[in-house]
Amino acid sequence: MDTNWMAQGLCAEKPPELFFPSDGVGVDVARRVCADCPVKAPCLEHALRNRIDHGVWGGCSERERRRIIKRRRLEAEAAAR
Repeated sequence: MDTNWMAQGLCAEKPPELFFPSDGVGVDVARRVCADCPVKAPCLEHALRNRIDHGVWGGCSERERRRIIKRRRLEAEAAAR
């Protein structure tokens, strides 16, 4: 698995705990960092592919990633019909 993109993330310059908040305000702070990150898309895909349950990845919270996974699964099922 290629994770070289991680070194290019804006999060590399921030404390890791910023991306593992305990409340919605913390999620918003992390999202602001992710908003202009050049590796936002691969970061999100990494979290989705690896089913990472905690933290903000690619600007998405755990709940948002679960929704994306569910939507993709439903779309794949519909396309298979």
